[in-house]
Amino acid sequence: MAPVRTSSAPALGGARWNTFPETGTMTARQFFTGTVPLLQGVVDSLQSVDSDVLKDQIHATLGLGTRETSLPLTVGPDRGSASRELGSQADALGREIASWATTALDQLLTHPIPLPAGPLVVRSHCYGHLLTHPATDLLMGRRGGPVAIQLYNEWLHQMVLLRDALLPFTNWQDVPLLVTPTGLRHTEPARDAFLTELLVRQIRHTGIVDFARHVVTGTSGPTGYGFDHGGGTVLPAVVDGSPLTAPRHLLTWRPAPGQVADDTTTYVAEAEDYYAAPRTLVEELPPAAGTSGPASGRVVSGPATDGTRTAHIEVTRDGTTARVDLGQALRGHRFARLAPTPEAASAGEARTAGLWDVLRAPDLVWTETGEVTVDATAQDDLVALALLGRLYPENVALRRTGRDTGPATVDSDRPGRIVIDLPDPATQRN
Repeated sequence: MAPVRTSSAPALGGARWNTFPETGTMTARQFFTGTVPLLQGVVDSLQSVDSDVLKDQIHATLGLGTRETSLPLTVGPDRGSASRELGSQADALGREIASWATTALDQLLTHPIPLPAGPLVVRSHCYGHLLTHPATDLLMGRRGGPVAIQLYNEWLHQMVLLRDALLPFTNWQDVPLLVTPTGLRHTEPARDAFLTELLVRQIRHTGIVDFARHVVTGTSGPTGYGFDHGGGTVLPAVVDGSPLTAPRHLLTWRPAPGQVADDTTTYVAEAEDYYAAPRTLVEELPPAAGTSGPASGRVVSGPATDGTRTAHIEVTRDGTTARVDLGQALRGHRFARLAPTPEAASAGEARTAGLWDVLRAPDLVWTETGEVTVDATAQDDLVALALLGRLYPENVALRRTGRDTGPATVDSDRPGRIVIDLPDPATQRN
């Protein structure tokens, strides 16, 4: 819910460009609206306004691959999957926020925002955003000056912070952003760490979660794959989607009615190091006995202890239940690759394993030779995700039945591979 301005709040004007509370939450759109007085100040401080120049500047700053970009991230095929997902997210978010800015500028020129306390004069610490040549001339030349450039710098930086704060989230429109009187500047240290890891290495999932936590709560915490806070939960997007199509690295904010505690609880995997976890060879399991009947899955959270908790996927079939650690299932999803259809699969020793036998195995299941297929075409998405949590996450592939997904990729030189056959999500929707 957006902070509500009370009659005791100082009026806009002078050094005050917003009526944000000491601590509150806003959606992205509400926050953008709260920053529009800065744009009004820019318009008021210019001797003549060239709105096209200002519009071009925000598009250039939030765009990828421009001279003025604030995020020098390439999204080509040579980048890791996390970088590609976050790059696509940055591109879409940048275009959306820039479109908001374009509309806002047009409105301010015909319907200005009143500033009861007088013209804005804001000191903005520069963050080094590069201006286009026309914007430099407009804001720092004879039509602008120190006041105009300071106001525009603050607004531009708040837009960059907004775009970056939303990067981890699929449903970014709904995320409750923590906001203070300095806007989103409180996210700067966490943002710097997040972008440094994104730009110089293969960013870890825990790094994405930690930044998301700062955006929502303003604090850090134990390393994990998600968290509860206030009235909602942040978990990877695949928890509510298909393992075939859901993002591998992005998160989703899920409102939790009735959950009102301000404490933050981090979701952690049961096994910190899955390499050391016991394994069961798939050859030791009973041979598959035909197609597995449908089962149902649900996520069950454990109790919170010292700020952390685990969660499981409970899979039930015919009154029997198998439990799989959600953290391991999410690891499995991040590491799994796509395989070609059965007709396009490479020749070699091929075997099958029963889905229920894999789910009920005592350890992480793997194979050292040949190709093993597990049929999950009759299962819902959570059952398929649970299956990924029971397989050792190396040389595991997802195969969409009825559609060729191209050559399979693997993460090692080991010849053994386990392939999960899944229904085509497009077919399921029809």
